Amino acid sequence: MRVVLSTYGSRGDVEPLVGLAVHLRLLGAGVRVCAPPDEDFARRLADVDVPLVPVGPSARALTLAAPSPADLPRRAADLIAGQLGPVAEAAEGCDVLVATGMMPAAAGALSVAEKLGVRSVSVTFQQLTLPSPHRPPLAYAGRPLPPGVTDNRVLWDLDAGHVNALFGEALNTNRASIGLPPVADVRDYVVGARPWLATDPVLDPWRGSPELDVVQTGPWLLADERPLPDDLAAFLDGGEPPVCVGFGSMPLHAAEDPARVAVEAVRARGRRVVVLRGWAGLGPVDDRDDCLTVGEVNHQALFRRVAAVVHHGGAGTTTTAARAGAPQVVVPQAADQPYWAGRVAGLGVGVAHDGPTPTTASLSAALAEALAPAVRERATAVAGAVRADGAAVAAALLLDEAGRGRAA
Repeated sequence: MRVVLSTYGSRGDVEPLVGLAVHLRLLGAGVRVCAPPDEDFARRLADVDVPLVPVGPSARALTLAAPSPADLPRRAADLIAGQLGPVAEAAEGCDVLVATGMMPAAAGALSVAEKLGVRSVSVTFQQLTLPSPHRPPLAYAGRPLPPGVTDNRVLWDLDAGHVNALFGEALNTNRASIGLPPVADVRDYVVGARPWLATDPVLDPWRGSPELDVVQTGPWLLADERPLPDDLAAFLDGGEPPVCVGFGSMPLHAAEDPARVAVEAVRARGRRVVVLRGWAGLGPVDDRDDCLTVGEVNHQALFRRVAAVVHHGGAGTTTTAARAGAPQVVVPQAADQPYWAGRVAGLGVGVAHDGPTPTTASLSAALAEALAPAVRERATAVAGAVRADGAAVAAALLLDEAGRGRAA
C-alpha cells in the first residue's frame, strides 16, 4: 500500500503528518510527504526516515511576509499551481492521498487525486472550517462577518461566497490546465462529505452537522523520545520550574520587543524563563542567568517540566501542553488561535489573553491566573483524558478504507 500525505502551511500543518507517517509505516505502508521545502520540515521528516517531496515556496518566508488581504487570490493561484507537478508525480500509482493544510493547497492536492483517479481523504486539524449549525465560521482577513447576523447557517453561506471569491478563479484556472471541470463551491469541494478531524474530543468536541459525516480520529501525535539539550536540562535542574514562552510559527504582535515583554512579564511573577526562538526569532533580552533561549527542542519533554506555557494557540502546541498537564496562557494571533484560547479558558486549564498584543502588565496578569494551584490541578486532570492514539487510529482506518476501495 502506498500513501501520499500532502500539506502546505506552518509546523502545525506538518508535524501531525510525521506522526501519521510513522504509524502508516508500522503497518507496512510506503509513505511520502509533500510539504514546503523549509529546512526544519526536511530535518524533522529525516529524523523519522520519511521522504519529503518539496512543494511550493518556503512557508516560513510566506508567513513572515504577512501578505495583505488583496494578495490572497494571487498567492492562492501560486500555491495551487505549485501543487500540480510535484504532488502529481509523488501520487502516481499510489493507493490514497491525504490532503490538509491551507485551503487552496488542499484544493490543488485533491484536484491531483481526482485527475489521477486516486482515492483521497480531506483532513483538518481544527473544526472551524467544517460547516456546523452550532457555531459561526472563521472570518477571512479583509472579509469580516457582518456583526448583526447571528444565524450560523446564513454566516456559513457567506463564508462559502468568501472562499469562492478568494480561491475560485485560481482553483478553476489550474484545474482547466490539467483537463478537469470547474468546481462550483471551493469549500465544499475541499471539505467533502466525510472529512476527518484530527483533534482530541475533550479539547475540541465535535457537536455534529446534518450535512457532514465527520470522522474524529484524535490528534496525530508521535511520542518524542529526543533528549533535551544539555544546557536546557541543566537549566531546568537548576531551580524551580520556569515558564516556557514561545509563539511557534507566528510573528508576535507587540508594541515593543516581544521577547522583552514576555520575559519581563514572567519575571514579574518571580519565575525563571525558557524562551523558544520560533519563526519570530525571539532572542535573549539581557545576560541574566534566569532566562535561557533555545531553538528546536522536544516540546513533550519540556512542557512536562515547566510551571506554565505561554504560546500563540496553535492546535499542536495547545494539545501538547494539555497532554503534559501544563497550565497555559494563550496569546492568539490569527486564524483558529482565538478558538483554542477559548477552549483552554473554558476547560479551566489556562487563560486566554485579551487580544493579540500583550504588554508586560497584561501578560503578567494572565500568568498570575494561570499559575494558581487550582489551574494546575485542573490541567493535571485534563491531561489524563487527552487521547494519544489518534495517529494509530487514523493509520489503521486509512489503510482499511484504501484496501477495501482497491478490492472493490
